[in-house]
Amino acid sequence: MKKKVSLVVSDISKSGAGRWEGGGVRSFLLAQALRKIDCDVEIVGFVFDKDQEAKFNTEIPITCIPAQGYPKFLSAAKQLLDKLDGDIIYAMRPKPTSFGLPLIKKLNRSRPVILDIDDWEVGWFGGDQLQYRPSFKQLARDILKQNGSLRFPDHPLYLKWMEGWVKSADAITVHTQFLQKRFGGVCIPNGKDTSLFDPTRYDPEKSRDRYGLSGYRILMFPGAPRPYKGIEDVLIALDLLNEPDLRLVIVGGSPYDDYDEQLIQQWGRWIVKLPKLPVTTMPEVVAAAHIVVVPQRDIPAAVAQFPLKLTDGMAMAKPILATRVGDIPEILGGTGYLVDPSSPEQIAPQIQWIFQNFESALQQGKQARDRCVAYYSIDAMSRILSEVISSL
Repeated sequence: MKKKVSLVVSDISKSGAGRWEGGGVRSFLLAQALRKIDCDVEIVGFVFDKDQEAKFNTEIPITCIPAQGYPKFLSAAKQLLDKLDGDIIYAMRPKPTSFGLPLIKKLNRSRPVILDIDDWEVGWFGGDQLQYRPSFKQLARDILKQNGSLRFPDHPLYLKWMEGWVKSADAITVHTQFLQKRFGGVCIPNGKDTSLFDPTRYDPEKSRDRYGLSGYRILMFPGAPRPYKGIEDVLIALDLLNEPDLRLVIVGGSPYDDYDEQLIQQWGRWIVKLPKLPVTTMPEVVAAAHIVVVPQRDIPAAVAQFPLKLTDGMAMAKPILATRVGDIPEILGGTGYLVDPSSPEQIAPQIQWIFQNFESALQQGKQARDRCVAYYSIDAMSRILSEVISSL
Protein backbone atom coordinates (compact mmCIF):
# COMPACT_ATOMS: atom_id res chain seq x y z
CA MET A 1 0.00 0.00 0.00
CA LYS A 2 1.32 3.45 -0.91
CA LYS A 3 2.38 5.71 1.92
CA LYS A 4 1.15 9.30 1.82
CA VAL A 5 3.64 12.00 2.80
CA SER A 6 2.49 15.50 3.73
CA LEU A 7 5.23 18.11 3.27
CA VAL A 8 4.70 21.18 5.44
CA VAL A 9 6.18 24.46 4.22
CA SER A 10 6.24 27.64 6.31
CA ASP A 11 5.98 30.00 3.34
CA ILE A 12 4.68 28.89 -0.03
CA SER A 13 4.37 32.39 -1.48
CA LYS A 14 6.20 33.98 -4.44
CA SER A 15 9.03 34.95 -2.12
CA GLY A 16 9.10 31.55 -0.42
CA ALA A 17 8.85 28.01 -1.75
CA GLY A 18 6.70 29.29 -4.62
CA ARG A 19 9.37 31.55 -6.11
CA TRP A 20 9.96 29.19 -9.06
CA GLU A 21 6.89 28.00 -10.96
CA GLY A 22 6.64 24.24 -10.77
CA GLY A 23 9.13 23.92 -7.95
CA GLY A 24 12.90 23.77 -8.13
CA VAL A 25 13.39 24.53 -4.43
CA ARG A 26 14.12 21.95 -1.74
CA SER A 27 10.54 21.02 -0.83
CA PHE A 28 9.66 20.27 -4.46
CA LEU A 29 12.87 18.31 -5.01
CA LEU A 30 12.05 16.12 -2.02
CA ALA A 31 8.49 15.71 -3.29
CA GLN A 32 9.78 14.52 -6.67
CA ALA A 33 12.16 12.09 -4.98
CA LEU A 34 9.35 10.72 -2.79
CA ARG A 35 7.17 10.15 -5.85
CA LYS A 36 10.03 8.16 -7.38
CA ILE A 37 9.79 5.69 -4.49
CA ASP A 38 6.04 5.36 -5.01
CA CYS A 39 4.79 7.67 -2.26
CA ASP A 40 1.72 9.85 -2.60
CA VAL A 41 2.82 13.40 -1.85
CA GLU A 42 1.08 16.65 -0.98
CA ILE A 43 2.53 20.04 -0.07
CA VAL A 44 0.75 22.22 2.48
CA GLY A 45 1.91 25.70 3.44
CA PHE A 46 1.03 29.23 4.47
CA VAL A 47 0.80 32.46 2.51
CA PHE A 48 1.00 35.51 4.79
CA ASP A 49 0.49 38.11 2.04
CA LYS A 50 -2.39 37.44 -0.36
CA ASP A 51 -0.64 39.54 -3.01
CA GLN A 52 2.22 37.03 -2.91
CA GLU A 53 0.18 33.95 -3.85
CA ALA A 54 2.21 31.81 -6.24
CA LYS A 55 1.15 29.85 -9.31
CA PHE A 56 2.36 26.30 -9.73
CA ASN A 57 2.81 24.13 -12.77
CA THR A 58 3.18 20.75 -11.12
CA GLU A 59 1.31 17.47 -10.66
CA ILE A 60 1.93 17.59 -6.91
CA PRO A 61 -1.22 18.59 -4.96
CA ILE A 62 -0.59 21.91 -3.20
CA THR A 63 -2.70 23.57 -0.53
CA CYS A 64 -2.01 27.24 0.24
CA ILE A 65 -3.53 28.46 3.49
CA PRO A 66 -3.90 32.25 3.92
CA ALA A 67 -2.44 33.32 7.24
CA GLN A 68 -1.86 36.37 9.40
CA GLY A 69 0.05 37.07 12.60
CA TYR A 70 -1.14 36.11 16.06
CA PRO A 71 -3.85 35.76 17.24
CA LYS A 72 -5.48 35.19 13.82
CA PHE A 73 -2.74 32.73 12.94
CA LEU A 74 -4.32 30.19 15.27
CA SER A 75 -7.24 29.78 12.87
CA ALA A 76 -4.88 29.16 9.93
CA ALA A 77 -2.87 26.73 12.07
CA LYS A 78 -6.02 24.73 12.79
CA GLN A 79 -6.78 24.59 9.05
CA LEU A 80 -3.33 23.21 8.37
CA LEU A 81 -3.59 20.62 11.14
CA ASP A 82 -6.98 19.49 9.84
CA LYS A 83 -5.51 19.16 6.35
CA LEU A 84 -2.54 17.00 7.33
CA ASP A 85 -3.59 13.41 6.74
CA GLY A 86 -0.34 11.87 5.52
CA ASP A 87 0.98 8.65 6.99
CA ILE A 88 4.23 10.59 7.39
CA ILE A 89 4.59 14.32 7.95
CA TYR A 90 7.71 15.91 6.47
CA ALA A 91 8.45 19.32 8.01
CA MET A 92 10.53 21.76 5.97
CA ARG A 93 12.87 23.59 8.39
CA PRO A 94 12.64 23.88 12.19
CA LYS A 95 10.13 26.73 12.27
CA PRO A 96 6.97 26.99 14.39
CA THR A 97 4.88 27.20 11.20
CA SER A 98 6.41 24.13 9.55
CA PHE A 99 7.76 21.94 12.38
CA GLY A 100 5.89 23.07 15.48
CA LEU A 101 2.48 22.19 14.05
CA PRO A 102 3.51 18.69 12.88
CA LEU A 103 4.80 18.01 16.39
CA ILE A 104 1.29 18.75 17.68
CA LYS A 105 -0.08 16.32 15.07
CA LYS A 106 2.44 13.73 16.22
CA LEU A 107 1.19 13.99 19.79
CA ASN A 108 -2.47 13.76 18.78
CA ARG A 109 -2.31 11.12 16.05
CA SER A 110 1.08 9.42 16.51
CA ARG A 111 2.13 10.35 12.98
CA PRO A 112 5.90 10.06 12.44
CA VAL A 113 7.54 13.40 11.67
CA ILE A 114 10.64 13.85 9.53
CA LEU A 115 12.36 17.22 9.81
CA ASP A 116 14.33 18.55 6.86
CA ILE A 117 16.86 21.28 7.61
CA ASP A 118 18.21 23.03 4.52
CA ASP A 119 19.18 26.33 6.13
CA TRP A 120 20.42 27.57 9.48
CA GLU A 121 17.49 29.86 10.19
CA VAL A 122 18.94 31.31 13.39
CA GLY A 123 22.18 32.01 11.51
CA TRP A 124 20.54 34.95 9.75
CA PHE A 125 19.83 36.60 13.12
CA GLY A 126 23.13 36.28 14.96
CA GLY A 127 23.33 32.51 15.31
CA ASP A 128 24.24 31.27 18.78
CA GLN A 129 24.62 34.89 19.89
CA LEU A 130 20.97 35.67 19.11
CA GLN A 131 19.35 37.40 22.07
CA TYR A 132 15.98 39.01 22.64
CA ARG A 133 16.12 41.24 25.71
CA PRO A 134 13.52 43.98 25.25
CA SER A 135 12.52 46.54 27.81
CA PHE A 136 9.10 46.04 29.37
CA LYS A 137 7.66 48.72 27.07
CA GLN A 138 9.20 47.16 23.99
CA LEU A 139 7.93 43.72 24.97
CA ALA A 140 4.44 45.13 25.37
CA ARG A 141 4.66 46.79 21.93
CA ASP A 142 5.96 43.58 20.32
CA ILE A 143 3.05 41.61 21.75
CA LEU A 144 0.15 44.06 21.75
CA LYS A 145 0.63 46.25 18.66
CA GLN A 146 -1.09 45.03 15.51
CA ASN A 147 2.25 44.77 13.71
CA GLY A 148 4.24 43.80 16.81
CA SER A 149 7.19 41.59 15.91
CA LEU A 150 6.27 38.80 18.34
CA ARG A 151 2.97 38.42 16.55
CA PHE A 152 4.87 36.97 13.60
CA PRO A 153 4.80 33.16 14.06
CA ASP A 154 8.39 32.71 12.87
CA HIS A 155 10.01 35.49 14.89
CA PRO A 156 13.76 34.79 15.45
CA LEU A 157 13.10 34.13 19.15
CA TYR A 158 10.65 31.37 18.24
CA LEU A 159 13.14 29.96 15.71
CA LYS A 160 15.71 29.67 18.48
CA TRP A 161 13.19 27.89 20.69
CA MET A 162 12.38 25.45 17.88
CA GLU A 163 16.04 24.40 17.61
CA GLY A 164 15.59 22.91 21.08
CA TRP A 165 12.87 20.61 19.71
CA VAL A 166 14.81 19.26 16.72
CA LYS A 167 15.54 15.95 18.47
CA SER A 168 11.78 15.39 18.81
CA ALA A 169 11.62 14.48 15.12
CA ASP A 170 11.53 10.77 14.26
CA ALA A 171 14.14 11.39 11.58
CA ILE A 172 16.21 14.36 10.42
CA THR A 173 17.45 15.07 6.91
CA VAL A 174 19.95 17.77 5.96
CA HIS A 175 21.82 18.75 2.81
CA THR A 176 25.24 20.00 3.96
CA GLN A 177 28.01 18.85 6.30
CA PHE A 178 27.64 22.05 8.35
CA LEU A 179 24.01 21.24 9.14
CA GLN A 180 24.76 17.56 9.75
CA LYS A 181 27.45 18.46 12.31
CA ARG A 182 25.07 20.86 14.01
CA PHE A 183 21.82 18.87 13.97
CA GLY A 184 22.77 15.28 13.06
CA GLY A 185 20.56 13.32 10.70
CA VAL A 186 20.99 11.87 7.23
CA CYS A 187 22.54 13.97 4.48
CA ILE A 188 20.41 14.15 1.33
CA PRO A 189 22.10 16.60 -1.07
CA ASN A 190 19.87 18.58 -3.40
CA GLY A 191 19.25 16.67 -6.59
CA LYS A 192 18.47 17.77 -10.11
CA ASP A 193 16.11 16.21 -12.62
CA THR A 194 18.95 15.16 -14.91
CA SER A 195 16.58 13.92 -17.61
CA LEU A 196 15.12 17.44 -17.86
CA PHE A 197 18.48 19.13 -17.32
CA ASP A 198 20.16 17.21 -20.13
CA PRO A 199 22.54 19.23 -22.34
CA THR A 200 22.02 16.95 -25.35
CA ARG A 201 18.43 18.24 -25.60
CA TYR A 202 19.38 21.89 -26.10
CA ASP A 203 21.40 23.95 -28.57
CA PRO A 204 23.43 26.68 -26.82
CA GLU A 205 23.51 28.97 -29.87
CA LYS A 206 19.76 28.71 -30.36
CA SER A 207 19.24 29.42 -26.66
CA ARG A 208 21.46 32.50 -26.84
CA ASP A 209 19.58 33.70 -29.88
CA ARG A 210 16.20 33.13 -28.25
CA TYR A 211 17.07 35.12 -25.14
CA GLY A 212 18.87 37.96 -26.89
CA LEU A 213 22.36 36.86 -25.85
CA SER A 214 23.95 36.17 -29.23
CA GLY A 215 27.37 37.72 -29.74
CA TYR A 216 28.21 37.78 -26.03
CA ARG A 217 30.32 35.56 -23.81
CA ILE A 218 27.85 34.66 -21.10
CA LEU A 219 28.44 34.26 -17.39
CA MET A 220 25.20 33.13 -15.80
CA PHE A 221 23.81 33.23 -12.29
CA PRO A 222 20.51 31.30 -12.54
CA GLY A 223 19.07 32.40 -9.21
CA ALA A 224 17.98 35.26 -6.96
CA PRO A 225 20.84 37.68 -6.17
CA ARG A 226 21.51 38.45 -2.53
CA PRO A 227 24.56 40.22 -1.05
CA TYR A 228 25.97 36.99 0.41
CA LYS A 229 25.84 35.29 -2.99
CA GLY A 230 28.79 37.34 -4.21
CA ILE A 231 27.40 38.71 -7.46
CA GLU A 232 29.17 42.01 -6.79
CA ASP A 233 32.51 40.17 -6.83
CA VAL A 234 31.85 38.93 -10.37
CA LEU A 235 30.80 42.41 -11.50
CA ILE A 236 33.94 43.96 -10.02
CA ALA A 237 35.94 41.29 -11.88
CA LEU A 238 34.20 42.31 -15.11
CA ASP A 239 35.20 45.91 -14.42
CA LEU A 240 38.80 44.72 -14.01
CA LEU A 241 38.68 42.79 -17.28
CA ASN A 242 36.77 45.51 -19.16
CA GLU A 243 36.09 43.24 -22.15
CA PRO A 244 32.97 44.56 -23.94
CA ASP A 245 31.53 41.21 -25.06
CA LEU A 246 31.24 39.78 -21.53
CA ARG A 247 27.84 39.74 -19.84
CA LEU A 248 26.50 38.50 -16.52
CA VAL A 249 22.99 37.08 -16.94
CA ILE A 250 20.78 37.05 -13.84
CA VAL A 251 17.68 34.88 -14.14
CA GLY A 252 14.56 35.79 -12.20
CA GLY A 253 15.89 38.59 -10.02
CA SER A 254 15.29 38.95 -6.31
CA PRO A 255 11.79 38.13 -5.00
CA TYR A 256 12.74 39.67 -1.67
CA ASP A 257 13.80 43.25 -2.39
CA ASP A 258 15.27 45.56 -5.05
CA TYR A 259 18.86 44.33 -4.68
CA ASP A 260 19.13 43.32 -8.34
CA GLU A 261 18.02 46.83 -9.33
CA GLN A 262 20.78 48.26 -7.15
CA LEU A 263 23.26 46.06 -9.01
CA ILE A 264 21.93 47.28 -12.36
CA GLN A 265 22.27 50.92 -11.31
CA GLN A 266 25.97 50.44 -10.59
CA TRP A 267 26.96 47.76 -13.12
CA GLY A 268 24.22 47.91 -15.73
CA ARG A 269 26.70 47.76 -18.62
CA TRP A 270 27.54 44.14 -17.71
CA ILE A 271 24.13 42.83 -16.63
CA VAL A 272 21.36 41.16 -18.60
CA LYS A 273 18.34 40.38 -16.46
CA LEU A 274 15.94 37.67 -17.61
CA PRO A 275 12.48 37.31 -16.06
CA LYS A 276 11.49 34.56 -13.66
CA LEU A 277 10.78 31.45 -15.72
CA PRO A 278 9.22 28.06 -14.99
CA VAL A 279 11.59 25.33 -13.84
CA THR A 280 10.87 23.41 -17.04
CA THR A 281 12.31 26.32 -19.06
CA MET A 282 15.48 26.68 -16.99
CA PRO A 283 17.54 24.01 -18.82
CA GLU A 284 17.10 25.90 -22.09
CA VAL A 285 18.16 29.12 -20.35
CA VAL A 286 21.21 27.56 -18.67
CA ALA A 287 22.16 26.08 -22.06
CA ALA A 288 22.87 29.65 -23.19
CA ALA A 289 25.65 30.10 -20.61
CA HIS A 290 29.33 29.74 -21.37
CA ILE A 291 30.14 29.71 -17.65
CA VAL A 292 27.88 29.30 -14.60
CA VAL A 293 29.07 31.40 -11.65
CA VAL A 294 28.42 30.55 -7.98
CA PRO A 295 30.50 33.16 -6.11
CA GLN A 296 29.13 32.47 -2.60
CA ARG A 297 30.61 34.58 0.22
CA ASP A 298 31.92 33.09 3.44
CA ILE A 299 29.36 33.92 6.13
CA PRO A 300 27.99 31.34 8.61
CA ALA A 301 24.45 31.22 7.22
CA ALA A 302 25.76 30.86 3.64
CA VAL A 303 28.10 28.03 4.66
CA ALA A 304 24.99 26.09 5.70
CA GLN A 305 23.48 26.33 2.21
CA PHE A 306 23.62 24.08 -0.83
CA PRO A 307 23.48 26.48 -3.82
CA LEU A 308 20.89 25.06 -6.22
CA LYS A 309 22.41 26.89 -9.18
CA LEU A 310 25.50 24.73 -8.70
CA THR A 311 23.64 21.62 -9.84
CA ASP A 312 21.95 23.64 -12.61
CA GLY A 313 25.38 24.15 -14.13
CA MET A 314 26.67 20.65 -13.35
CA ALA A 315 23.65 18.91 -14.89
CA MET A 316 23.98 21.03 -18.03
CA ALA A 317 27.72 20.22 -18.34
CA LYS A 318 28.76 23.84 -18.00
CA PRO A 319 32.15 25.11 -16.80
CA ILE A 320 31.50 26.27 -13.24
CA LEU A 321 33.33 29.07 -11.47
CA ALA A 322 32.66 28.98 -7.74
CA THR A 323 34.16 29.84 -4.37
CA ARG A 324 35.69 27.71 -1.64
CA VAL A 325 32.74 28.04 0.73
CA GLY A 326 30.93 25.32 2.66
CA ASP A 327 30.32 22.12 0.71
CA ILE A 328 30.93 23.68 -2.71
CA PRO A 329 34.42 22.16 -3.23
CA GLU A 330 33.17 18.69 -2.25
CA ILE A 331 30.06 18.95 -4.43
CA LEU A 332 32.17 19.86 -7.45
CA GLY A 333 34.75 17.21 -6.62
CA GLY A 334 37.41 18.73 -8.85
CA THR A 335 35.08 19.26 -11.82
CA GLY A 336 34.87 23.06 -11.51
CA TYR A 337 37.07 26.10 -11.01
CA LEU A 338 37.47 27.44 -7.48
CA VAL A 339 38.59 30.81 -6.11
CA ASP A 340 38.62 32.27 -2.63
CA PRO A 341 35.41 34.02 -1.51
CA SER A 342 35.15 37.81 -1.90
CA SER A 343 38.10 37.80 -4.33
CA PRO A 344 37.28 39.61 -7.60
CA GLU A 345 41.03 39.79 -8.28
CA GLN A 346 41.01 35.96 -8.49
CA ILE A 347 37.75 35.74 -10.43
CA ALA A 348 38.95 37.99 -13.28
CA PRO A 349 41.99 35.91 -14.36
CA GLN A 350 40.02 32.69 -13.87
CA ILE A 351 37.36 33.93 -16.32
CA GLN A 352 40.12 34.74 -18.79
CA TRP A 353 41.73 31.32 -18.35
CA ILE A 354 38.45 29.46 -18.89
CA PHE A 355 37.75 31.26 -22.17
CA GLN A 356 41.34 30.83 -23.33
CA ASN A 357 41.10 27.09 -22.63
CA PHE A 358 37.43 26.63 -23.43
CA GLU A 359 37.62 23.12 -24.91
CA SER A 360 39.32 21.91 -21.73
CA ALA A 361 36.68 23.73 -19.67
CA LEU A 362 33.91 21.97 -21.61
CA GLN A 363 35.50 18.62 -20.75
CA GLN A 364 35.42 19.65 -17.10
CA GLY A 365 31.76 20.46 -17.57
CA LYS A 366 31.08 16.95 -18.90
CA GLN A 367 32.75 15.48 -15.83
CA ALA A 368 30.57 17.72 -13.66
CA ARG A 369 27.51 16.34 -15.45
CA ASP A 370 28.62 12.76 -14.73
CA ARG A 371 29.14 13.62 -11.07
CA CYS A 372 25.72 15.28 -10.87
CA VAL A 373 23.99 12.22 -12.32
CA ALA A 374 25.78 9.92 -9.86
CA TYR A 375 25.44 11.94 -6.64
CA TYR A 376 23.20 14.99 -7.11
CA SER A 377 20.18 13.76 -9.06
CA ILE A 378 16.57 13.16 -8.04
CA ASP A 379 17.32 9.43 -8.35
CA ALA A 380 20.19 9.80 -5.86
CA MET A 381 17.86 11.61 -3.45
CA SER A 382 15.27 8.84 -3.86
CA ARG A 383 17.73 6.11 -2.90
CA ILE A 384 18.58 7.81 0.40
CA LEU A 385 14.98 8.80 1.13
CA SER A 386 13.88 5.18 0.68
CA GLU A 387 16.21 4.19 3.51
CA VAL A 388 14.96 7.03 5.73
CA ILE A 389 11.31 6.05 5.18
CA SER A 390 12.07 2.38 5.81
CA SER A 391 13.71 3.22 9.13
CA LEU A 392 10.62 4.89 10.59
